[in-house]
Amino acid sequence: MFKFVFTFATAIVIAGFGSVAAQPDTATLSVPGRSSSTPWIASSGSVVAVAFAAAAQNGGDVFVAISRDGGRAFGAPVQVNRNRGEARVSGEIAPRVSITARASAAPIVEVTWNAKDGGTQIKTARSTDGGRTFGPAINLQKLGAAGDRGWEAATTDANGSLHAIWLDHRGLASGGEHAMHKGEHDGVAMAQQSGLYYWGGGPERELFKGVCYCCKTALAIGADGSIYAAWRHVFEGNFRDIAFTASRDGGKTFSPMTRVNQDGWKIDGCPDDGPAMAVDRSGMVHLAWPTVSNDRGVILYATSRDGKTFGKPQQVPTFGTPKASHPQITIDGSGTVVIGWDEVRDGARSAGIVDVTANGFGTPQSLGKASMYPVMAAAERGLVAAWTSGPPNQSTITVRRIR
Repeated sequence: MFKFVFTFATAIVIAGFGSVAAQPDTATLSVPGRSSSTPWIASSGSVVAVAFAAAAQNGGDVFVAISRDGGRAFGAPVQVNRNRGEARVSGEIAPRVSITARASAAPIVEVTWNAKDGGTQIKTARSTDGGRTFGPAINLQKLGAAGDRGWEAATTDANGSLHAIWLDHRGLASGGEHAMHKGEHDGVAMAQQSGLYYWGGGPERELFKGVCYCCKTALAIGADGSIYAAWRHVFEGNFRDIAFTASRDGGKTFSPMTRVNQDGWKIDGCPDDGPAMAVDRSGMVHLAWPTVSNDRGVILYATSRDGKTFGKPQQVPTFGTPKASHPQITIDGSGTVVIGWDEVRDGARSAGIVDVTANGFGTPQSLGKASMYPVMAAAERGLVAAWTSGPPNQSTITVRRIR
């Protein structure tokens, strides 16, 4: 039987740049005897789902916990994968969860993850009873596809149809494990053996070659059904910038690749740090990504109104350390764009969030010490955030209603 731990936080969390108000609605998700990490979060109305991985000596498994009161309380975590120990996870390879509301039935909850099961695979499983039980997993890539793959992003459209992208390195398979190691993935020529793949209900297909090896991807769907994808690409000169594409026909075709910005970051290797994306009610695309400027790790933010080109990026205010990374972005229940990230402070990673305002940005707020890889979703009247807390071998998932 899996243990669910629910705790309450009543103290104000103070940051160097501000504070988060007293929060009675804080939950801790854990599985006994395991370290829990890499959360992802989704919401629809009062339903909030948090997917995460729980690691044990025999490997990792994927769990999901459901709240039906806007993130105030959660039910016991439910294991999603049936092949125990198969989950392959890291901060950049988190399981993805999405929710599709239905008028006269429980919402559909879909979880997509990276698995090591006779090779690396992208798998997904669906619950039609609101996350209480999950059906058998299906594979999104062709069975027996060679090489490594992962760093997936997945979401469902208004009809409940799943759309997913991932980085696929089957072109590197002929070179063996040595060639597939990320440290060997240097230069434009090597990148041409790796591609961005898309799945939308039929056979997977490659959209673009030349992706950076191991940075998370981002996927979002607008109110009009437009599909937007972003990832880190290797451009001429070995510059690792963010690329973007869009589909206006449900994934049948995608637009030519757009280079979001020329950051000027040249690196012989993969930074393990990808973009995050959200789309507001008007159809504006909001994108956040990590880069290096003047030898400092920073987060940039830019928008696109036409889904084709992006405006000049702004640097997101963080806590001032030189290692801000792992951005996330969402739009809360009031319509406010919120950016999250983590950075090394006093020897440990600490997560923070900041609002995007009409005049730029609000005041950065801390989510507490020893917090990393924050993710956020809209609540009915604000925001629900989740992150990994504690030391690696004893980590848990903290979930908190904010505002």
